Amino acid sequence: MKHIFSVTQINSYIHRIFESDYALKKIYLKGEVSNCKYHSSGHIYFTLKDEKSTLRCVMFSSDRFKGLAFHLEDGQLIEACGNISVYEQAGTYQLYVRKIELAGAGELYVRYERLKQELAEKGYFDFERKKPLPAYPEKIGIVTALTGAAIEDIRSIARRRNQTVQLYLYPAKVQGEGASAEIARGIRYFDKAGVDIIIIGRGGGSIEDLWAFNEMPVADAIYEADTPIISGTGHEVDMTIADYCADVRAATPSAACELAIPDMQSIFTKLSNYREALDMQAEQRCAQLRQQMILLQRQLEAGRPDRKLLKHKLLYERLENRLSQAIKEKYRSRQQMFSRYVDQLSGLAPTNRLKGGYAFAQTKDGRPVASIEQLEKEVPFFLTFSDGEAEVIPVHLKKNKK
Repeated sequence: MKHIFSVTQINSYIHRIFESDYALKKIYLKGEVSNCKYHSSGHIYFTLKDEKSTLRCVMFSSDRFKGLAFHLEDGQLIEACGNISVYEQAGTYQLYVRKIELAGAGELYVRYERLKQELAEKGYFDFERKKPLPAYPEKIGIVTALTGAAIEDIRSIARRRNQTVQLYLYPAKVQGEGASAEIARGIRYFDKAGVDIIIIGRGGGSIEDLWAFNEMPVADAIYEADTPIISGTGHEVDMTIADYCADVRAATPSAACELAIPDMQSIFTKLSNYREALDMQAEQRCAQLRQQMILLQRQLEAGRPDRKLLKHKLLYERLENRLSQAIKEKYRSRQQMFSRYVDQLSGLAPTNRLKGGYAFAQTKDGRPVASIEQLEKEVPFFLTFSDGEAEVIPVHLKKNKK
């Protein structure tokens, strides 16, 4: 008769097998960390892997504070010590880690982090002390290996961007024993030589290859230098202590050269564009000023005294003609009126009535004789006719009866 087991029974059985194997009670494993997660409880869950396999791991908070002296991250190569057992609920086995140490380059990484923290506290990385790069350097000192891709790339880029810039090389070891001391001497040499910019760097490599740029002598030399320093060590992802200390960090030595040396062709192009823009603006401004000048000339011409005088003179002549014409018309009108009045008066004039048989009487002394009472017998008086005068001596005076 067959015997059927439950899943729990099988997982419990396998758990007892793991627990009875003394080789698994304390075991050391080496591998790369991946999928590292810090739980809110304080536990750390991660995976150890090599080229072919992976193994789940957990480090409880109680073990973490005694067995882990650094921050665990993905990509670190570590040595883990613990026991392998079965997690019955999930039916999986994993390494219960009690102690973790960095392996190989990991020790250098710890030293790197310690030195970085120390220098940061001393102010070696402070932004306020970073020196600006001169816009148009004439002399550039380069501290790198005598041969290699770094110096060749720098030379090529310098020739392309600005051939007038003078490059000076201080050949130094960039890897191995004594490299940091040579790099520091090169920095101090150029700092006293009076170059405009110092470039330090080398091509990419492992943390061991770049370690010379992570040591205190190089950091001190950069910190104490008065000349602006560009650090271009390794590849873009590499960050060394020298990169943090330098005034400017470049991704590569080639990038450091491009930061240090302005591209004259682009500057000439920019200047040409500026000139064209200025010419266009100047032409537009001149056209605007010409229009303003024409307007002002017209206003000036309109306000010239001689033109104003001529304008008033013409106005005077027109008014004079109008006045003269008005006077003439007025004169003719009055003359015609006068003629009518003369004709009317002529019709009423006494002399005019004389032509009808009337005569005008007056005394010898010229007083008009309006009444017979003014006459005396034998006293002459004069009668004026239309065509002459006659002296009359009255001999008989007859008065009208009232």
